[in-house]
Amino acid sequence: MRAAWAILAGLAVGGGLAWWLTRGEAAPSPEARERAEQAAAEAAEDALRPLYRWRDDAGNLHITDTPPPPGRAYERLAREPEPGIRVKTGG
Repeated sequence: MRAAWAILAGLAVGGGLAWWLTRGEAAPSPEARERAEQAAAEAAEDALRPLYRWRDDAGNLHITDTPPPPGRAYERLAREPEPGIRVKTGG
């Protein structure tokens, strides 16, 4: 009989603990929500910035998120890869 009470007490304590840990959190303040939205917008903007590929006078390859010095030849690269798989054939 003692084992049954111990099991019942364990279930009650476990159920109470589960309820306590999973109860709903308070809604975030409007200021916190605005800051989160602003941070998400900035992160999305950063993800869309192009990369620049260029070589310096010594021939070293640079890939940066800022344009190279004026007068330097460069190539703009999209950060998002093109959709699909490109297959090179022999040749």
